[in-house]
Amino acid sequence: QVQLVESGGGLVQPGGSLRLSCAASGSIFTIYRMAWYRQAPGKQREFVAHITSSGNIMYTDSVKGRFAISRDNAKNSVYLQMNSLKPEDTAVYYCKVLSSLNPAGSWGQGTQVTVSS
Repeated sequence: QVQLVESGGGLVQPGGSLRLSCAASGSIFTIYRMAWYRQAPGKQREFVAHITSSGNIMYTDSVKGRFAISRDNAKNSVYLQMNSLKPEDTAVYYCKVLSSLNPAGSWGQGTQVTVSS
């Protein structure tokens, strides 16, 4: 079973920055894809960004040019650098990892990001 630990959320003013981290641990396994999703109050969970094992990256349109996803394979970790944050970015952000242990995907517990003045 894959365990995911997220960190880095918080309260930030519009235009500010935050960096989210997600570390995966468990038995020996191979990570295929690491992704970030978010869920705002009253809305469905939505895709934010992903990065594959070969380094291919995809973003949802609303965060292109503002967010940057990266990964450290040695640490089984994925990061989300969020710049120029807007109030509409407020949500609980979840890490999702697709691996040989769970190809359907394992979810983190979520970390709250609040963008407000």
